[in-house]
Amino acid sequence: MSPHIIFKYFSLITLLFSACAFAGEEPVIERVLTLKAATEQAVRDNPDLAQMQARAQAMAAIPSQMGALPDPEISFNAMSLPVNTFNTRQEEMTQLGAGISQSFPFPGKLALREQAAAFEAEAATQNTNEVRLRLLSEVKSTWWLIFYLDRALGIVDSNHALLQKFVQIARTKYEVGEGLQQDVLLAQLELSKLLDQQLMLKASRRNAAASLNALLDKPANEEIRLPDKAESPLPTIKQENLLYRQAETSRAVLESNRQGINAAQSRLDLAKKDYFPDFNLGASYGARASTPVGDRRADLLSLNLSMNVPIFAAQKQAKAVDQRNSELMQERYALQDQWNKVRSQISQAYNDYKRAKDQVVLFETGIVPQARQTVDSMLAGYQVNKVDFLNLVRSQITLFEYETQYWKAFTEANQSLAQLNAAVGEEEIYE
Repeated sequence: MSPHIIFKYFSLITLLFSACAFAGEEPVIERVLTLKAATEQAVRDNPDLAQMQARAQAMAAIPSQMGALPDPEISFNAMSLPVNTFNTRQEEMTQLGAGISQSFPFPGKLALREQAAAFEAEAATQNTNEVRLRLLSEVKSTWWLIFYLDRALGIVDSNHALLQKFVQIARTKYEVGEGLQQDVLLAQLELSKLLDQQLMLKASRRNAAASLNALLDKPANEEIRLPDKAESPLPTIKQENLLYRQAETSRAVLESNRQGINAAQSRLDLAKKDYFPDFNLGASYGARASTPVGDRRADLLSLNLSMNVPIFAAQKQAKAVDQRNSELMQERYALQDQWNKVRSQISQAYNDYKRAKDQVVLFETGIVPQARQTVDSMLAGYQVNKVDFLNLVRSQITLFEYETQYWKAFTEANQSLAQLNAAVGEEEIYE
């Protein structure tokens, strides 16, 4: 029996077993998770982002509280009440009274307190935007990692099928005395290696899916199915210096630091105001009962004004000003440090994207097509005993590695884009 006929029988038997295995099973419809759907769900459901939004809302309620006057105090009293009789007519000084007092901070203090709180609330809002950017970047990177693992698993499956054909061809040639037994053993060894890679890739995919599920606030073991094809080709991005300028105005963490500087400046101005006293204005009304013989006594009105006296200014107010000055410098240094980090993030993501995109073009237009042609040529040569089996297997393994590297580079390019979007602070980074 010729090898060609044997191969046909092998293919028919394989198809027959596949048909039997799936007979009677109902198709399972899984929802495909696109990249857009994943990002939208993360923004809607992620608990970390939700708690940052709640914090920002809480901070937004503080400024009006800080700008309001302290609550007035109302008092009720009985003065000069004789303890032997507790008779309100017995003594002339006995009176039953009520009073009210109100504290007034030195002019400008309330406005500065409200201003500082408003800057802090805006910083909290910007921090929420920054968390949102990081979340989107993480979701996109994890999504693309799963996409790559799916492609790698598909390549493993394809190579597994091809190596099975190689095994069948080598076995058939050996059986008719035209091949070597070590060729069959070598092919079986490569099949076992592919199975090992498949196990590792599946484990990595389960871990990546668990990470993505956590970001989407879903059970970690919930199945995730991605589209079979990429959504779009790799775009052309702006020049690095243009991205720097764009990030300077759009990156949320930088704006948060600027608001921190504004808040620190307001607290410094407030500390300088503490050299001046705060005031307390009060009034009370005392009602007196008539005399024992019926003569009416006049009621009494009391007014008072008090203020604190900052006599310990050197130990208290001056040190507070020094403290606020240092805090202001801290915020300024923090902004400069953050700006350096942002530029570093942009440069790294920019360079990674350029490198990965060039690799994608190289693999797509040169290396992978050439490797496929090599495999086809090797297979044709082996079937007519012009190429040894070892070279045939090596060429197929090389093609497998190049196809995997292509999808890895494609994934790294998209992950770099996600990181670049987060580093710049917005999506519009393309030419």
